[in-house]
Amino acid sequence: MRAPAKLCSLLRIEHPLLGAPMAGGPSTPALAAEVSRAGGLGFLACAYSTPEQILEWSREVRARTDRPFGINLFADVPEGPAVDPGPILELLRPIHAELGLPPPEPPAPSTRSLDAQIEAVAESGAAVFSVTFGIPSAAQLERVRRAGLVRVATANTVEEARRIEAAGFQAVVAQGSEAGGHRATFVGSFERGLVGTMALVPQVADAVRIPVVAAGGIMDGRGWVAAEALGAAGVQLGTAFLASDECGAIPAYKEAVLAATDDGTVITRAFSGRAARGLVNRFLTEAEERPETILPYPLQNALTRPMRAAASRAGRAELLSLWAGQAARLARRGPAAEIVRWLVADAARVRALLAG
Repeated sequence: MRAPAKLCSLLRIEHPLLGAPMAGGPSTPALAAEVSRAGGLGFLACAYSTPEQILEWSREVRARTDRPFGINLFADVPEGPAVDPGPILELLRPIHAELGLPPPEPPAPSTRSLDAQIEAVAESGAAVFSVTFGIPSAAQLERVRRAGLVRVATANTVEEARRIEAAGFQAVVAQGSEAGGHRATFVGSFERGLVGTMALVPQVADAVRIPVVAAGGIMDGRGWVAAEALGAAGVQLGTAFLASDECGAIPAYKEAVLAATDDGTVITRAFSGRAARGLVNRFLTEAEERPETILPYPLQNALTRPMRAAASRAGRAELLSLWAGQAARLARRGPAAEIVRWLVADAARVRALLAG
């Protein structure tokens, strides 16, 4: 059985295409359901969600489709050393005033419980559990396994992929440096993990026996077929769905994606305190001009959340985290299911052209 067929059998899907989880708003139950309804695997991005939200959103997906879907969480990330929040509070104060918000306050410690989130995932009815930023504990993974979910994790390097396989995961997402959103790096620095998709995928495919899913810069049939040629069993696309009807991004975000240029994204810690690729905008620029003000993850993420929420309500894209990959302008408008069908047809067209 060819690798794509093996992945489809593992995930119980028609096409070896995953809709990338995009936490913070873009991923919605409607988007996950429509990708799954079209034969791919839709994902709920629940890294910042309470257990109650995980269960509620899962019910919404299930109300729309009986096809498999996945849930993504972040592995626990140790909080960084204590840092003076004064400089970042000073940077945010005039922005809060612009948005009609109270003055910013030092962020409280995170109360997120990965154990509680995983318990909700186990009860959600999802078919696949994926994780970013590392590897959960053996006990946490055993809870997912006993619930019958397929286990998938994200790697930025060959070493990370090997650790993921050794931990008992059944597939690995090889995230190239072109990918939008947070870097998944958990071994070494993210700078060392900035390996391009074309270089990363074949090396990971040679290093592990589990199916490899390519992610980063894949927006059409050309990228899909290229990933297959490199040894990938399937592909994961996020930016390709940012302008879809079901995506939760505000209209200004979608327009920024469609107007993006090839050099219009950078990797920044400005919004969350953790390295992520997004479109350059006002807040990113102001924060990067004063990098010493940026707090470690998740403190920076908590501190900028009121700004981002208010900016979203006001349609102010210049103050949002506009996560997007390097091929953003290849995104398409329209229903997510139609985008999936177009991707499948475009990949078939490319394969036919290559076959002569």
